[in-house]
Amino acid sequence: MPNPKRRHSKARTSKRRAHDFLTAHSLAECPNCHEKKMPHRVCPKCGYYKGREVVEVESK
Repeated sequence: MPNPKRRHSKARTSKRRAHDFLTAHSLAECPNCHEKKMPHRVCPKCGYYKGREVVEVESK
């Protein structure tokens, strides 16, 4: 197997790792309660998905 002859510089390594950061999840607004939720998921606040109640949520 071939092995590298020289080590990669810090600049070259940093350039490669420039795109390795984490991105924040996109959030959508629930049309029922207007809370932020993950897209294509049941709303954790009201339990609605696509206009109908899918999960029964206990109120505090």
